Amino acid sequence: MRKTILTAALLSGLLISCSNDDNASNRQLKLFTTSNTSGKVSVTDLSMASPMTYSFTVASADADGAYYFSDSDEFILASRSNNKIELYDGVTTAIMNNATSLPLAFASTSDFNNAREIAVYGDKVVVTQDQNAANSNTNKLLVYQKTDSGFMLLNTYTVDFKVWGIHLDGNTMYAVADLTSDVVVFNNFFANANGAIMPTKRVSIEGLVRTHGITYAKKTDTMVLTDVGSATSDTDGGVIVIKNFTTVLANTSNMGTIATANQLRIYGSATMLGNPLDVAYDSAAKKIYVAERLFGGGKVLTFDLPTANVNAAPIASRDEAGVSSVFLLRE
Repeated sequence: MRKTILTAALLSGLLISCSNDDNASNRQLKLFTTSNTSGKVSVTDLSMASPMTYSFTVASADADGAYYFSDSDEFILASRSNNKIELYDGVTTAIMNNATSLPLAFASTSDFNNAREIAVYGDKVVVTQDQNAANSNTNKLLVYQKTDSGFMLLNTYTVDFKVWGIHLDGNTMYAVADLTSDVVVFNNFFANANGAIMPTKRVSIEGLVRTHGITYAKKTDTMVLTDVGSATSDTDGGVIVIKNFTTVLANTSNMGTIATANQLRIYGSATMLGNPLDVAYDSAAKKIYVAERLFGGGKVLTFDLPTANVNAAPIASRDEAGVSSVFLLRE
């Protein structure tokens, strides 16, 4: 197992970490990542005086999407190599025992191919399937129910756009339409019957080339998106922040455009952003965490929430080969 003592710059950026649920206490402070290339996941314990990053081998050589259930100490990912949701338990025990791998407790049936992201609400787990030849070029959103012993497939939805990042805010689903600059919204998402579904609303983000990562902080009504630009360039990516998002969205017509005037943008040569695949936001600490897949072979980057459009270097950077998703817990 690889243990990495964080540099001073990284420590300053991560001691106040994030949670996708915006909880502001300090009982747990952890960052989880997956990789497309290493067959490993990492866990950074940020509650320690000197935070450490622990690397564990898992059953999936290629993984996307990450989520951690703190009450049961269970970590899940979407395996692109095995086409299943995989659950690993005993994360804390593995750290305490200096383990080199996480034990696979159980996995879903193989109902998808080419998974891209996971979103969780209660015991519901949603997985995205991006179209490719192996799945008959079908874009899907699959809903599972997590139980104590497995995942039960509840619903399968098809959509008319290429999928990547998703975020659940209760019964509202936010998603990106890959290969476009668009964000889509599904109200009452879990009320849909199986089959083809259409979003409640779809909007474009002015100046964004290709959306991938998405997260929303309800407490501060902040939407954060990533732009991978060209998939082959490691210098043209960016991060876009939209404050007062629900108001901005309500004031934008269906198929309309959210103007750059409503955005705060992190772009440029100093950012190390090329293909930022996933993002998390800490509304308490006002930090943005990015899984940058291409620059330098893969990096976990930390940015301050911008107050204006900036070409700013990350306040912290950690190498992680093939990093594909990031999940941060504060509770």
